[in-house]
Amino acid sequence: MFPTPKPVLTPNTYAYESEPMVKPTGFREYDARWLFQKEINLMGVQALGMGLGTLMHEMGVKPEIVTGHDFRSYSSSIKLALVSGLMAAGIKVHDIGLAMSPMAYFAQFALDVPAVAMVTASHNDNGWTGVKMGVNRPLTFGPDEMTRLKEIVLGAKFDLKGGGAYVFVENFPEVYIKDLTNRPKLKHPIKAVVACGNGTAGAFAPKILEALGVEVVPLDTELDHTFPKYNPNPEDMEMLHAMRDAVLEHKADVALGFDGDGDRCGVVDNTGEEIFADKVGVLLARDLAKIYPNSTFVVDVKSTGLFATDPELIKLGVKADYWKTGHSYMKRRVNETGALVGFEKSGHYFFNKPVGRGYDDGLVSAIAVLDMLDRNPGKKLSELREALPKTWSSPTMSPHCADEAKYGVVAKVVEHYEKLAAEGALVTGQKIRDLVTVNGVRVTCEDGSWGLLRASSNKPELVVVVESPVSEARMREMFKEIDGVLRQHPGIGEYNQTI
Repeated sequence: MFPTPKPVLTPNTYAYESEPMVKPTGFREYDARWLFQKEINLMGVQALGMGLGTLMHEMGVKPEIVTGHDFRSYSSSIKLALVSGLMAAGIKVHDIGLAMSPMAYFAQFALDVPAVAMVTASHNDNGWTGVKMGVNRPLTFGPDEMTRLKEIVLGAKFDLKGGGAYVFVENFPEVYIKDLTNRPKLKHPIKAVVACGNGTAGAFAPKILEALGVEVVPLDTELDHTFPKYNPNPEDMEMLHAMRDAVLEHKADVALGFDGDGDRCGVVDNTGEEIFADKVGVLLARDLAKIYPNSTFVVDVKSTGLFATDPELIKLGVKADYWKTGHSYMKRRVNETGALVGFEKSGHYFFNKPVGRGYDDGLVSAIAVLDMLDRNPGKKLSELREALPKTWSSPTMSPHCADEAKYGVVAKVVEHYEKLAAEGALVTGQKIRDLVTVNGVRVTCEDGSWGLLRASSNKPELVVVVESPVSEARMREMFKEIDGVLRQHPGIGEYNQTI
């Protein structure tokens, strides 16, 4: 019988090498993430594989799964431990090797396999690992599945049928690359900085974009799992600033930046202006709504209010559906509503039929930006950006807060603003016009300025975003307001970045 996982074990001991360690907080809302060797060991990963296989049997899913791993020094060993657990539970594993997360999602369709388990820590710092999982393409697990998986793993309630199998899928990247490039080349010349932060996308993105006729200026595309320049995260200003500098140096038309597992894309325009991903989403919505009028776009609660107020989108009959932040929530909402695209401020975009297959792929997003530029040959990206109604927006800002405490803090802040709204009290001198509590709390004042607080789904952090259509000063007032309420609670640490 496989041992019951322990929440903590001391490294460099007999117990650490002989028992599984799995910290319970690693099971998050829609995927799993741990600090490797501190919160999970290889036997713990093996237990996770057994648990996932057991859950697949419970759900009546065909016992076959696609797996791959991102470019970190330890990801391959973690994947092999996961594979051993899946096989012990009687699952046939199709291993596509080194891959981006969207390549694993694509493999579910290309190989006709129902389930996926992609070993990746996405944009998290080195030291983190995790698994993105799903059994119903193109969807990934939500809270219900993650809760049940946690129960199975931590309780060692494994159904070890045996009889699993392993197949390595040779040259699978070529199948993925062909799928994205088997289309007409761009009609007009475009010079693009392609930034990968030395992460996994560096092995694939330049080749794909060059095949579409793009003049590629590579930036940190060499694979290096130490991430020597910066963490590959196109929400972080450090990466965006590096992209800006490269655009200006090479006089490029655009910079496209990819995160650690290639499912997100960040954009910098020809003037070096960093366009936050939600604003890029508005530009893409304008472009696509001309081809597909009266479309619905799902938008996460961190995103700009322009999806609902932009005159051009209103004229094209667009409906904005603000929903929970998180790739699993967004994917599911897009799938259920039949929306054309889901846009998340983090840079996860979900292109549904007929544009895509419903999952998030940074390369598909990059190609959509390039197609938009190609359909507007007389305009620079900066001109398209400047045509949007002006708003002042913050980046995503995350103060540290322990996993065990963050949801409680958010619940108290939600309660605080619900009470103010019920009493008709003022926030920054104005009444509350709207309160959205589908995911944390988004407080909108009478002049349209708003602030959001929610718990991060994949790190011990909170998330704060603010925006104002009035002025930078109003944006800063909203930040001071949200941060002031937040600081009334203990255990709130420093921000990773701020305005």
